[in-house]
Amino acid sequence: MIKAPTIKATLPSLLLSLLAVSTLPAQAAWQLDGERSRVEATVIAITPEGPSPHTHQIRDLHGDIDAEGRLRLPLRLAQADVLDRLGPLPPWLSGFTDRPLATLTTQLAPQRLDSLAVGDSRVETLTMRVEANGRHHQTPVPLRFSRLDGTTIRVTAAERLVLDGQELMANPTLRGVLLMLGYEQIGDEVPVSLDALLIDR
Repeated sequence: MIKAPTIKATLPSLLLSLLAVSTLPAQAAWQLDGERSRVEATVIAITPEGPSPHTHQIRDLHGDIDAEGRLRLPLRLAQADVLDRLGPLPPWLSGFTDRPLATLTTQLAPQRLDSLAVGDSRVETLTMRVEANGRHHQTPVPLRFSRLDGTTIRVTAAERLVLDGQELMANPTLRGVLLMLGYEQIGDEVPVSLDALLIDR
């Protein structure tokens, strides 16, 4: 007759298994496609001849929405097209290219994305938390999520988005870059557009 294992024999292995599962990293439910995700900003240079608009991009957006719906999106100078225009940076600025100028975090339940049918779209107002230069700021941002196919959702701004030009100039690193680009003074509004793709992993 084969004896069933006693509870004393199975309890330690059960506890170890539960501990191992609880320490595994959460798997990302959705991931930004870096090659096809970008932010575009229009900087209005104030010149003696009048306002002069210039468009810049931040490319290669990378971030995951994990199983709990958290998204963390660091933005680095190396992702901006200004480096293509500036060429080699001076030594005092070269160390900043891979350092996050700002980090965006937000929360969105993956189930909301999973339930979106192909061809449908939904507007979600997310609270964007921005950390830059040790300062924290949060603002509601309405985004449109459009299901393109079984594994891809396009994300765009549902309303006009504008950054504060004076806040940008108050950031020492950004101000240095803007000055090198010839922007001694910029407009109070910097319109921004978003075009990103989320891929279901």
